[in-house]
Amino acid sequence: MDPGNEVVCAGILVADHVHTPMDALPAAGHLVAVDRMFLLTGGCAANVGVNVARQGLRVGVVGKVGDDFFGRFVREDLEGQGVDTHDVAVSQQEQTSQTMILLCKGEDRRFVHTFGANQEFQVQDIPWKAVRQARVFYLGGYLVMPGIEPTELGKLFQRCRRNGIRTVLDVVIPAGFRYRGELESVLPHTDVFMPNNDEGEMLTGEPEPVDQALALRRKGTGTVVVTLGEHGLLLADETGLRRASHFPSEVVDQTGTGDAFCAGFITGMVRGLSVEGCLEYGSALGASCVRSIGCYQGVFTGAQAAEFLRENHLQIHRLTGAAAPET
Repeated sequence: MDPGNEVVCAGILVADHVHTPMDALPAAGHLVAVDRMFLLTGGCAANVGVNVARQGLRVGVVGKVGDDFFGRFVREDLEGQGVDTHDVAVSQQEQTSQTMILLCKGEDRRFVHTFGANQEFQVQDIPWKAVRQARVFYLGGYLVMPGIEPTELGKLFQRCRRNGIRTVLDVVIPAGFRYRGELESVLPHTDVFMPNNDEGEMLTGEPEPVDQALALRRKGTGTVVVTLGEHGLLLADETGLRRASHFPSEVVDQTGTGDAFCAGFITGMVRGLSVEGCLEYGSALGASCVRSIGCYQGVFTGAQAAEFLRENHLQIHRLTGAAAPET
């Protein structure tokens, strides 16, 4: 009997064009040379899926690509990384989503993106047969996929939880976004919600991460993890608030760091780790991700993560004077 996938990751699939860092962007009409350029798989669902597979778990990805070279590349690359792509749909109208990632030494990344087939992806494209045996169902890129309707996503999350499947939600917020209640029907059925602090502010109007986490908890989600980049992260659940540092690492490319953290946290959930254990595992994968170009090329395997965590421990402490929010 087919045991099914332990984790199912749905959402954005992208073909990434990326290069080694240049000294500065070229002026108009000029050319700048870099050492190497790469075509890589990216997007939340792909990144989390590959990184979960690297931990030794059975994982499937659900999304949509175009009927083109880049779509075939994404599926073949995922399959080569041990990810089940049986439920990746093919658009007959849109090309595969692509991103050009521009890297300059000493500067944050710049992105040029086409939404492509991701804009067609709907909840109806996620077959229940692909999800029903999973331990965790993850949806990444919510709010940047116009076809994902909040009420329908809430119903799917609710069905997952009725069947003992834990739910994890991540967002990507497009330029010019204004919150119009897209979380209200989803967060009450979400076990773990993982925005970064910029996204948290856009979703709640609160500038402080603590206030963001508490506001999102009041919308009904079980656990909120607000990632803070080099400043670590903040977690809120029914027991209160925890603040964690980050594992230091030499930064080559930050692309996919949040997805790597999410993959580690999900791995901890599947393996029954404590909240602190999930935070440590996620932070270890996040720190390993930045060491090389690409969203998963530098991420620890399960054996490497275990060795790293035997020798390194994350500083996690409770915030005093912060009561657990009512839901």
